Amino acid sequence: MTKRSYLGFLLCIAMIAMHGVRGVRAQVNAPAQTAAETWMALVDQAQYAASWQTAASGFKGALPQQRWVDAVQAARGPLGALKQRTLKNSTAAKTLPGAPDGDYVVMQFNTTFDKKAAALETITVVREADAQWRVVGYFVR
Repeated sequence: MTKRSYLGFLLCIAMIAMHGVRGVRAQVNAPAQTAAETWMALVDQAQYAASWQTAASGFKGALPQQRWVDAVQAARGPLGALKQRTLKNSTAAKTLPGAPDGDYVVMQFNTTFDKKAAALETITVVREADAQWRVVGYFVR
């Protein structure tokens, strides 16, 4: 599998989730949003290895660290630096296509980068066995 395929797999989780979530629109889950924003700050600062290390176990199990670093660098590098990110919506879900049942929150952010004026980032977080929220999917378009 190529690094694009691995990135596609992870990013697909978030994209599919927005089209197939069986859940309800929820008020923002503050701990889940904080986990997503903390993780995205690592990506924004090009700390890609650290973003992999702090991701959910399912994320790390699906993609070796170096492949994630290469893939996210290729996807985010051309966009330039983050200028602004605003939460658009947040959806809680118990089931997502292709993922085990659990507690998920899928968030979409309207984002502006130096080289892309209007992007949509989708972040999926999961509450893991230790009750911590961690990123399991990321997609930017």
